[in-house]
Amino acid sequence: ASPHSHQPSSPTLVGSSDSRRTKRRELQLKPRPTMENGGGHKVLDAFDSSKTRPFHFRAIVIAGMGFFTDAYDLFSISLCTKLLGRLYYFEGNKDRPGSLPPNVSAAVNGVALCGTLAGQLFFGWLGDKVGRKTVYGYTLIMMVICSIASGLSLTTEPKAVMTTLCFFRFWLGFGIGGDYPLSAVIMAEYANKKTRGAFISAVFAMQGFGILASGIISLMVSAGFRHKYPAPAYQDDMVASTVHQADYVWRIILMFGAVPAALTYYWRIRMPEPPRYTALVKHDVERAERDAQKVIGRERFAVEANLEQEHRPRERQPVGVAEEWGLFSPEFAQRHGLQLVATTTTWFLLDIAFYSQNLFQKDVLTNVGWIPKAKTMNAIEEVYRISRAQTLIALCATIPGYWVTIALIDIIGRVTIQLIGFFCMTVFMFALAIPYDHWKQKDNRIGFVVMYSLTFFFANFGPNTTTFVVPAEVFPARVRSTCHGISAASGKAGAIIGAFGFLYAAQSKDKTQTDPGYPPGIGIKNALIVLGVTNALGFFISWVLPEPKGKTLEEASGETVQYAPPEGRGEEIQLPAPN
Repeated sequence: ASPHSHQPSSPTLVGSSDSRRTKRRELQLKPRPTMENGGGHKVLDAFDSSKTRPFHFRAIVIAGMGFFTDAYDLFSISLCTKLLGRLYYFEGNKDRPGSLPPNVSAAVNGVALCGTLAGQLFFGWLGDKVGRKTVYGYTLIMMVICSIASGLSLTTEPKAVMTTLCFFRFWLGFGIGGDYPLSAVIMAEYANKKTRGAFISAVFAMQGFGILASGIISLMVSAGFRHKYPAPAYQDDMVASTVHQADYVWRIILMFGAVPAALTYYWRIRMPEPPRYTALVKHDVERAERDAQKVIGRERFAVEANLEQEHRPRERQPVGVAEEWGLFSPEFAQRHGLQLVATTTTWFLLDIAFYSQNLFQKDVLTNVGWIPKAKTMNAIEEVYRISRAQTLIALCATIPGYWVTIALIDIIGRVTIQLIGFFCMTVFMFALAIPYDHWKQKDNRIGFVVMYSLTFFFANFGPNTTTFVVPAEVFPARVRSTCHGISAASGKAGAIIGAFGFLYAAQSKDKTQTDPGYPPGIGIKNALIVLGVTNALGFFISWVLPEPKGKTLEEASGETVQYAPPEGRGEEIQLPAPN
């Protein structure tokens, strides 16, 4: 054995050809700061064993503020669509205020989701290709510019306003989409193995505060305009019920989404590249160690790296991660193909239900009478009432669900929480749908709202959070961002189906009761049954997912590792693919 063969080393990405094996042995004979001779294992060990530090909380806020903006921008539009209909599509119908035509409503609600899907795929791939931090600031720039531009239009002609709105909301969604894979992967690669789930979940939980903020800002703006510009109800005066100043309300609400994104831009561009990515993918161990020392501190970096190494059994000292197979290789399909199918399918099914509920909760709550009929309110009053309902649901159900997940995800595991969430969403959805006529009675409306809110709670204490967390943990570093982007894009495909499909499906079977321009649908009752079946499918598919709780990212992703046995002779051992 060589004099260096007893030195503990750690994972590297190396090829399987004879020339690469020869090069690896030469590197072991002449140590330098690489993964092969132990230069990089300090980076992995230090992060796997590091304690929670102020940097972790800063990273949660910096990455999470992107999700705050994401949720604000995506969900604030549902508060404005009724107002847009009154302003730009007034028809003079005494029983029903103006509303967006079906094609316009579908475009306004769904165009940002289409942009998000494209952004998730593009920035997910780019995050693996050029680096996570390298492109991280660009997503925020797009959010700031397009949030402001969403509230601008050259004229007040309906077609021009809707075209401008849809154009900028597509590119807003494109920037939002980039935040999904980048934020998840960055947080996963900075976190330790014991609390990684809570850190990633905390980033995603900022989405709940974004939903809450969209309701609160809408409440404040509409309350201010309602007080300043009082107007009669639509049924009393169709024209005067929509004051000209109402045109500023939706613009202010949408443009405010730029504020939180702009406030965190400086800190985002100052974040270092995750050292794990720099070491494993870019093979720049020296830079990875420097960046790790900035995050953890020079002294703590050395201490925690040594502690993790001491706790690893001697016969399992890592020497190198092998085989740089790509996303479309047979090796990836064999090891991770089923996992990618599971992460994409469960996210797809979840978002059909989740976005249907969120984007159209105003229609459901109006149908059961919790929000008054539109004709009994003026334009600004309607925005106020819808905002109040969304704010109450976010405060009482949506946000608590996120934070219960944070508290329990590293205790009971990701898959368990996902199974609980899908199961309870299925139960409550059927409990709402089957006796739907019972819930429509005036005395039972509060019970309906409570049950409806519980579906939001178990979405967030459940698959809405875990479908975001798991793809950031179970794939190899070199394709981690890409696979997360693919999983997230599949979710947005489900969201698009939810946004477009529910709009039509939930229409009444009676043509005289449908919204203007819509064909008869299957009714809200049957639409809720369909969502219940969707959640049930998600429950059964979730059993396929691996459980990353308590594992390092390398263990969770099942990467091939070469170990140095006690005799000091290098030997390749393949970790089994995650179950």
